[in-house]
Amino acid sequence: MRLYMFEAGVLKSQKQFFTLNQGYGDSFDVPVPFFLIDHPKGKVLFDTGNALEVVNNKEEHWGGILGAYDPVMSEDQWCANAIKKVGVSPEDISYVILSHLHLDHAGGVGHFPNARYVVQRDEINFAYTPDPYMKAAYIRKDFDKDVDWLILEGWEQDQFDLFGDGAIQIWFTPGHTPGHQSILVNLPNSGPMFFAADACYTQSNLENGVLPGLMWSAGETVRSVDRMRYLQEARGVKIVTGHDPESWKSVKQAPEYYD
Repeated sequence: MRLYMFEAGVLKSQKQFFTLNQGYGDSFDVPVPFFLIDHPKGKVLFDTGNALEVVNNKEEHWGGILGAYDPVMSEDQWCANAIKKVGVSPEDISYVILSHLHLDHAGGVGHFPNARYVVQRDEINFAYTPDPYMKAAYIRKDFDKDVDWLILEGWEQDQFDLFGDGAIQIWFTPGHTPGHQSILVNLPNSGPMFFAADACYTQSNLENGVLPGLMWSAGETVRSVDRMRYLQEARGVKIVTGHDPESWKSVKQAPEYYD
């Protein structure tokens, strides 16, 4: 089993959107990660980054949210193109696990024709009828597609084992959105790694208890991050945060890999 880390460009933003009440007005350019797990039973993507449209047409595709999050991405960094650098084509992907359906995570939905798209029911419901303060973060034309959805049912299916061998587990981590999910990947040589996505933006959220600047529920956010701390402290799991520009510098990016 191999795990590859990719960057679908960056978001030029401000720090207070990632660390609540801290760094107001400070520029903060964050990576937009997505991940490929090459498992013996199938190739799996976790998240898909920004849509291809942001390369040349971001004003029309994203609209007013550009004032807070400005994507900078090349065509080669778009998920369906980026995976080709490790010899994988879009047709090779068996599953696309979506942490949630925000615009910087669901930009590749529909571009992997043989994949099942794994999402939480609470997430897809909220994406169609979001609370007003989060409406701009959902781009309906990104995810409103006739694909093969695999719908998970929150806490009832927490730690869903994708292949039944413990290698890829889907953890329900609400807080950022009602239906956010993360993954725990048990790598034979590199050890267990937990990919938090937006359940935990930065090391400051994880280590210092700083709340993120955008969330659906503060209480659920705290509970989800507490579970990550338990995994880190009691089980030695490496937590990979969702948008930390400093910690991202220390990871191996594709074509390098973890195994």
